[in-house]
Amino acid sequence: MLAAIEDLLDSWPGTLLVVSHDRYFLERVTDQQYAILGGRLRHLPGGVDEYLRLRALEQAAPKDAAGSGSAVASAAEPALSGADRRTAEKELAALERRMQKLAGEIDRAKHALADHDQSDYAGLGEKMKAIQERQDEVDELELRWFDLTEQLG
Repeated sequence: MLAAIEDLLDSWPGTLLVVSHDRYFLERVTDQQYAILGGRLRHLPGGVDEYLRLRALEQAAPKDAAGSGSAVASAAEPALSGADRRTAEKELAALERRMQKLAGEIDRAKHALADHDQSDYAGLGEKMKAIQERQDEVDELELRWFDLTEQLG
């Protein structure tokens, strides 16, 4: 049954939120992993291995006087404040607008492929290259977006 679910999720065309305690399953069917650590949702670029490392740090850290603090929880506090925070928020908004604009351009370019002469392999190749360049830019912007959201907490 698990193999059937994995096959279904591998071919799923949309976005899904998958919640599981099965490490292999999560690594097999997801592109991004998140976990609740220190009472906060954290992105885990290193996947389940990063989660296990952070949990070990959290368990090894002594509790503070209130009994709820840990090294992981304090690391999850927003790293920015004041003007730096506002600058990061502005950059984040600009990144979101740029990613949305690029997504529209990519969508239009993909639709234009259908109208292009299908026997013109060179022309199709150039159009695909342009689409890939835009997608590469989106990928770079997404990485910066993740960095900023982590800094902002």
